[in-house]
Amino acid sequence: MVRCGMFTHRPSEVKQLSDRDLLARVEVLAQREREATATLIAHLAELEERRLYLGEGCSTLFAYCMRVLHCSEYSAYRRAEAARVARRYPVILEMLAAGSINLTTIRVLAPELTPANHQKLLEAAKDKGRHEVERLVAGLRPRLAVPSTIRQLPTRTASLVFNPAPEADAGGDEATTPAAPVLEIRPPKRPVVVPLSPRRFKVEFTATAETHDMLRRAQNLLRHQIPSGDAGEVIAKALRLLVRELEKEKIAATDRPRGGRGTDPHSRHIPAEVKRKVWERDGGACAFVAHNGRRCGERTFVEFHHLDPHAVGGQATVDNIELRCRAHNEYEAELYFGPPGTHPVIQ
Repeated sequence: MVRCGMFTHRPSEVKQLSDRDLLARVEVLAQREREATATLIAHLAELEERRLYLGEGCSTLFAYCMRVLHCSEYSAYRRAEAARVARRYPVILEMLAAGSINLTTIRVLAPELTPANHQKLLEAAKDKGRHEVERLVAGLRPRLAVPSTIRQLPTRTASLVFNPAPEADAGGDEATTPAAPVLEIRPPKRPVVVPLSPRRFKVEFTATAETHDMLRRAQNLLRHQIPSGDAGEVIAKALRLLVRELEKEKIAATDRPRGGRGTDPHSRHIPAEVKRKVWERDGGACAFVAHNGRRCGERTFVEFHHLDPHAVGGQATVDNIELRCRAHNEYEAELYFGPPGTHPVIQ
């Protein structure tokens, strides 16, 4: 049996409570949860300030919340965002504990808060639901575009289609000819996201007119290879070509590798052969390992890192080069040389 203060989690004991006692206990537990959330956010804010997540093998506070605290992705995002905002505006912690705002309110308000307006906005958002807070924000600044999202495909498949934009009003000055087709993804009828298979996803983004026109041109040019003109197949083909070029540029990827030409051991240049071998060995992900054995594994902003720094004679060899995310690359530089501004000048 697990106990929480004077309360119990055993269902049989909870069922024995009178209606009055059950209602009273739920109110007390809800208040404790609010206070615990505010306390957690305060500690996460300090943890991020000290960047302690790096030593735990995580590149960001968000990753720490997911991998160490075992939060869901959405929960980790909300807590990391709240911690970041609470560092700037500590009054948020008091309001969280009191229950006058919640993590969703903070997420919606965060982009709009400034030192000049945060008191007024937070006061206006007190005890309001998400939709009311969104309307409050909309009154400050209209939202011009939806954010890009990638998520697994729901049970009712969202179709990628071209729909004509609405025609102009009959009473308008302009002609009522249909506008150019607009690329859109029709949302599923059910809001629940359920994957059809591990290899099928819904991809949604806002495209510029130029991107839209290039996609249309690509569809037309590929009709012999992709008769249906399916936008998903066209984008997949374009991405294969793009990734191939980026891998050539970043890791010297090639189908016909040549032997090294020899490199000055004192040069910062990392030979193409070394880049290929390191990238393959580390799996294209940050290879930093924390004291507890947790590997970072971050795949964004990945850089080639000298284990023995170049400044003290470290050479660009496979054994001395590993992949690091930007955060852990800087973290290890600080461990070796000290904080920025205190680095010794290496002659």
